[in-house]
Amino acid sequence: MATDYVVVGTAGHVDHGKTALVRALTGVDTDRLKEEKERGISIELGFALLHLPGGRRAAIVDVPGHERFVRTMLAGASGIDLVMLVIAADEGVRPQTREHLDIIQLLQVERGLVVITKIDLVDRDWLALVEEEVREFLRGTALEDAPLVRVSSVTGEGLEELVAALDRLAATVAPRPVGDYVRLPVDRVFTVTGFGTVVTGTLWSGELALNDAVEVLPARLATRVRSLQVHGERVPVARAGQRVAVNLAGVEVAQVARGDVVATPGVLEPTRRLDVRLRLVPGAPRRLANRARIRVYLGTAEVLGRAVLLDADELAPGGEALAQLELERPAVAARGDRFVVRSYSPMQTIGGGVVIDPYARRHRRWRPQLLAALEVMERGSAQEQVAEYLRQHPGFLSPDEICRGTGLPRAAVEGAVRQLAAAGAVKEVRAEGGGHFAARSVYDAWRETVVATLADFHREYPLREGLGKEELRSRRFGSLGPRQFLFLLQALEEDGVVRAGGHTLALRNFRPAPDPGQREILDRVEEVLRAGGYQPPTWKEIGAGLAVSEREKGELLHYLLQTGKVVKVGEDLYFHRDVVSEVRRKVTDFLKQHGEITVGQMRDLLQSSRKYALPLLEYLDRERVTRRVGDKRVLVRD
Repeated sequence: MATDYVVVGTAGHVDHGKTALVRALTGVDTDRLKEEKERGISIELGFALLHLPGGRRAAIVDVPGHERFVRTMLAGASGIDLVMLVIAADEGVRPQTREHLDIIQLLQVERGLVVITKIDLVDRDWLALVEEEVREFLRGTALEDAPLVRVSSVTGEGLEELVAALDRLAATVAPRPVGDYVRLPVDRVFTVTGFGTVVTGTLWSGELALNDAVEVLPARLATRVRSLQVHGERVPVARAGQRVAVNLAGVEVAQVARGDVVATPGVLEPTRRLDVRLRLVPGAPRRLANRARIRVYLGTAEVLGRAVLLDADELAPGGEALAQLELERPAVAARGDRFVVRSYSPMQTIGGGVVIDPYARRHRRWRPQLLAALEVMERGSAQEQVAEYLRQHPGFLSPDEICRGTGLPRAAVEGAVRQLAAAGAVKEVRAEGGGHFAARSVYDAWRETVVATLADFHREYPLREGLGKEELRSRRFGSLGPRQFLFLLQALEEDGVVRAGGHTLALRNFRPAPDPGQREILDRVEEVLRAGGYQPPTWKEIGAGLAVSEREKGELLHYLLQTGKVVKVGEDLYFHRDVVSEVRRKVTDFLKQHGEITVGQMRDLLQSSRKYALPLLEYLDRERVTRRVGDKRVLVRD
């Protein structure tokens, strides 16, 4: 099924008639800047709408041809459905013709046509020579068999044939993924009086509607769609493949720039590291060395970075390698995105490629296991790709998260995880309303780590209920966020490996149990505290009579507290639980009879001193038995 809306990009050398051609086709002068009109060349992107005979609409993006503005050309070329490669009949193929064709190849724009302009300036014999040169130039490229149309923007000759050729090509363009998340790379930012910040771009995926919540990446600016236009027409909804102008609410124009991405909140993550397949164009002027500084063009963004070659020391013109791009600032990418690379200085298009993993970890070079994994991620089946992605990205991931990481359709991911689960290759936990999946090998390694850590802890602290969950996460699973760590604990509990108790975690069959010597000491401590009644000795005083190390004294006290046999009332002040229960009962009865109690009355009630009466009242306040009102306490009533 063809789409009713296509984006057409121009390409070609400076002053080969691209803007004049767009004006002849649409009546729109895309050179809107004063400087552009004075110099007679395009500096910024221009846009015009062409209604095709078959009922489709073509949004034409007119890009600069001058070599100084290739960055702008790249911003316009991202997201186009087909290209018009413009070559002037009086000059033929020129340097920017070659560079623009390289860019078209690297971005894999597979549909297009060639327009030979200014035919009114040459005779037929010259025109035939130019056509022969163009066909030779295009041999072996995506445009080798593209339609070739001769046009004069001055006389109008060939315009009708060009429109017909565009119409035929437009009919072959498939719709973009409307049902996917919103992704709009920004190629222009400006302000409109009374409305605020407006961004434009080609909507790569999804649907954008009025009042939709969106975010601007990589800065993560939360905003909403205040108004929408598609080529000057206000619309309630914009769809993938359309040229869109979006008025963003609450965002200053200085906060957004070309290269940013407007997206569905929480879907895409900014990244500084990409695993890629990198290719150099045959015409690259020199070899690319490992860690060479480069300019990376992703969507409409230009980012400086370095190319880390994973399976080569250098890359020859026309060659390719697996590589990791280390970016100097965050960018936004998805698996399968095409990118272009230019040399740092002098700026020249030298290559490009495809993103394999947009959220890559740092790698060591020349590792066969890594190279094999990237090959799988690049060319493997859906099942192989999902399995490898889960191995490379430890965590319990939802199908949506796997889709975003692998670039695979939702149906393919769901089918793959079902097959992998049936084969025992993934571990699933049900949480947040759906399944989350981790590679079985990753989960098994985590389980071994947890079991070993808890076993060591139980040996060292046999009287403790268990290890604190947060302590376990910080000690052994620092790379896992709280959400992922909870998924792991859920899986371990479901498998009968661990037992969770409040904030602690223990092996399933572990129970704290004192040995006979410890049991004798614990019984003696209980007797001392019980005998102390409302005026017990401090723990320091009790500990002085115990013939064990300070560390073991602490463990014994910890055990008494966690089993509830002893209650901490104040600093270094502990009561037996039976005594605390007695105090609670006495105070409750007193308050029911008298309505309130002071510290002095508490002291008299217990026949003790203020040293014990006040901490006990403060304890009852904390336990919500009493409530302080001035210098008195009253009973808390539910």
